[in-house]
Amino acid sequence: MNSSSTRTRPHEIVERALALSTADGCVVIADEESTANLRWAGNALTTNGVTRGRTLTVIATVDGKEGTASGVVSRSAVTAADLEPLVRAAEAAARGADAAEDAQPLVTGTPASPDFTDAPAETSSAVFADFAPALGEAFARARAGGRELYGFANHELVSSYVGTSTGLRLRHDQPNGTLELNAKSPDRQRSAWAGRSTRDFKDVDPTVLDAELAVRLGWAERKIDLPAGRYETLLPPTAVADLLIYQMWSAAARDAVEGRTVFSKPGGGTRLGERLSPLPLTLRSDPNAPGLESAPFVIAHSSGDDASVFDNGLPVPATEWIKDGELARLITTRHSAGLTGLPVSPSFGNLILDGGGDKSLEEMVAETERGLLLTCLWYIREVDPATLLLTGLTRDGVYLVEDGRVVGEVNNFRFNESPVDLLSRASEAGRTEKTLPREWSDWFTRAAMPALRIPDFNMSSVSKGV
Repeated sequence: MNSSSTRTRPHEIVERALALSTADGCVVIADEESTANLRWAGNALTTNGVTRGRTLTVIATVDGKEGTASGVVSRSAVTAADLEPLVRAAEAAARGADAAEDAQPLVTGTPASPDFTDAPAETSSAVFADFAPALGEAFARARAGGRELYGFANHELVSSYVGTSTGLRLRHDQPNGTLELNAKSPDRQRSAWAGRSTRDFKDVDPTVLDAELAVRLGWAERKIDLPAGRYETLLPPTAVADLLIYQMWSAAARDAVEGRTVFSKPGGGTRLGERLSPLPLTLRSDPNAPGLESAPFVIAHSSGDDASVFDNGLPVPATEWIKDGELARLITTRHSAGLTGLPVSPSFGNLILDGGGDKSLEEMVAETERGLLLTCLWYIREVDPATLLLTGLTRDGVYLVEDGRVVGEVNNFRFNESPVDLLSRASEAGRTEKTLPREWSDWFTRAAMPALRIPDFNMSSVSKGV
């Protein structure tokens, strides 16, 4: 960020942009982002750095005979001199657009954030003050144990300022940290992965993760080939998170009402009220969930099936999407709520699955007669939206469990499963714990999930990949 943009505080940028607007309505979102990261390979740090940046989004709305149109323009590294061209570009986009289908009156009445005029929060390398020495200790232990550690730690802090022509002045600070650690044998024939999500790196210990990975590399010393088929499978929290996040990305109410998703009822309507699982599973989001805090109001930079720029500033309440095994809510904007007759249920910033269980994954392994224990999933892709059939691969360790103990590592598989169908077949849920979804960690990290026992997980083919 250059010195000019540094001198102009984000709330001032928001106010100036609003003052420049000649549109019928205007929303301005200033996102101030700072990141700090560490990367390592072969038991040694390779790079580290700190970055800062600003993105400004201007949403102009113009009322016309056919309805209200919107124009959205976003630019990075915005300075005070860039404001008027940016505002005019948004207004030109609105005047040249057709009426917006999702048009609604801009939100009013939400109390202003008391820290709206404060400087943005920033991260720095100091966030790793306790973590870095522990990482060095993990390197030493790994070196002594004949394994090599690779991975990265990333901490991001985004301060979002939302101002509107209807008087909203809201601000939210979102810290987001990820730790991914991969241990490899010197010959690269064995690999194990662990990841953690954190707000401040005070609750993650790389030496603990290294010890966990050392055990998994030990399991992998014995190789066992298994054919494709259906196996009793223990899905760890990270895998459950990846599957259920995708499920929620497919949970827009309008799509369900129009018959286009797994939540559409045959013959019309939605599956709301239908039992999805025999277990008392509750899938929920809560902006105030401890350790998983997220924005308590809508911050929408664009409109889509599950978001509307007209809803910026709308309060985001705690929501139960599945309650005691039954589908309770689907995602709606104010517009799609009106179309479907369903309650307004804005999209989510975190995802939590409570299953009523209290067993650790290790305890679930000890109670397994014969089955597979996964590490994580990756390369997840949608095959059929009507059933939400997904395909993907296992990675960094699939282990065979016999008589309550891990007896070796088996080959990787391609799987074909629907998360909705998995919920209907799950026979046990473990203890809910904070986890890092590996596949979606670039987009979504705030999740808490239990391990799930699936009696017949479909490993559709053997994979020769990593």
